[in-house]
Amino acid sequence: MTYQHRLATREDLPAIVDIYNSVIPERSATCDLEPITVASREAWFAESDPQRHPIWVGHEPGKPEVVTGYVSLEPFLNGRRGYDVTADLALYLHPDHRGSGQGAQLLSHAIARAAELGFRTIATTIFASNERSLRLFRAHGFQEWGRLPAVADLDGRPEDVVFVGLPLGTRTALV
Repeated sequence: MTYQHRLATREDLPAIVDIYNSVIPERSATCDLEPITVASREAWFAESDPQRHPIWVGHEPGKPEVVTGYVSLEPFLNGRRGYDVTADLALYLHPDHRGSGQGAQLLSHAIARAAELGFRTIATTIFASNERSLRLFRAHGFQEWGRLPAVADLDGRPEDVVFVGLPLGTRTALV
């Protein structure tokens, strides 16, 4: 299926939170162990900036109001200014839309836009056991830059975290 995407709006936040919460019980893509609330993500959404740290939502053609996934470019390592050339990428899909190509489409869009926004690097962390996500990111040129052994504990199960990154090339100006 070919998905479309658009910048997220405040009205999308409940769907974004639902998608994020859908991965929590799986213990495969986040260290949050309890569901989050829309209220708890208000500041995160308000701090996103379409010109620097955008959030895009995926949707089926002709159904822009039905959010099927999202990707965001966020400040790297607590937003310290020296890291402004790097974006921390987050990508989550609705369970009904995984394995359908949407992740690849959203990731490709984020990579292209990150370069246009002046980022030189995109980085993210993925659980070592999340082979599907690792394959997706590797297919888009991300390389493993490090492995943090047993830094997460998911209900008594130690989990390694793989740090992956993608250099985007030299960019001259930051937006």
